[in-house]
Amino acid sequence: MKKIAVIMGSDSDLPVVEKAIRTLQEYEVPFEVHVYSAHRTPTEARDFAVSARKNGFGAIIAAAGMAAHLAGAFAANTTLPVIGIPVKSANFDGLDALLSTVQMPTGLPVATVAVDGAANAALLAIQMLAIEDAALADKLDAARRAGAEKVLAKDAAVAEKYNG
Repeated sequence: MKKIAVIMGSDSDLPVVEKAIRTLQEYEVPFEVHVYSAHRTPTEARDFAVSARKNGFGAIIAAAGMAAHLAGAFAANTTLPVIGIPVKSANFDGLDALLSTVQMPTGLPVATVAVDGAANAALLAIQMLAIEDAALADKLDAARRAGAEKVLAKDAAVAEKYNG
């Protein structure tokens, strides 16, 4: 199975990124976690991105706040799928990171999840791997069914209480 790279621009992003890590662990998907900055360690970030496919990665998750150029920097240096997580910051409540992550030029796509949407970033990466992995696809299907069952149980409880 291919690995997922989970990259954050600063260790201050770790509380958000841990949601992606836990999701990857739940699905038993191999991953590596690194801190690379598009601005402070551009050479290291580029080197990682350029060699990611050769090193067994199937997708890259990149989390950053504020200027949030990390996902774009990775997308510029690999043809692997890159998923950006805009991280909420104090100044603009995450809007700055969202706009920086989602506004990529043609030819350099970055899939972008919600502000602080690390779990969905991991699930999207898992779905990408599941295209070629039937067992992983089965796990995703089972999780969707379990989610639906929880909602239906809540519906039944609310209906019983209020619908007589």
